[in-house]
Amino acid sequence: MANTPQAKKRIRRNDKRAEINGNRIGRIRTFVKKVESALEGGDKTAAAEALKAAQPELARGVARGVLHKNTAARKLSRLTKRVTAL
Repeated sequence: MANTPQAKKRIRRNDKRAEINGNRIGRIRTFVKKVESALEGGDKTAAAEALKAAQPELARGVARGVLHKNTAARKLSRLTKRVTAL
């Protein structure tokens, strides 16, 4: 257990940040799932629109520090490849 006031404050701060970051990651996953569901449906226009909406979300995740830049680039690349293959 934390003994110093600073350590107690860090615990409170870490809990808040974990919740915020978890929400951010969940939001990104939702956008990616929308692209994947459009791909499974075979609707190229819907998949392209969903991909266009997911791209800034992935970039925002990188900027906020919840995703590594290579992870976001890999996800975006793979989704783009699947959309163009339709």
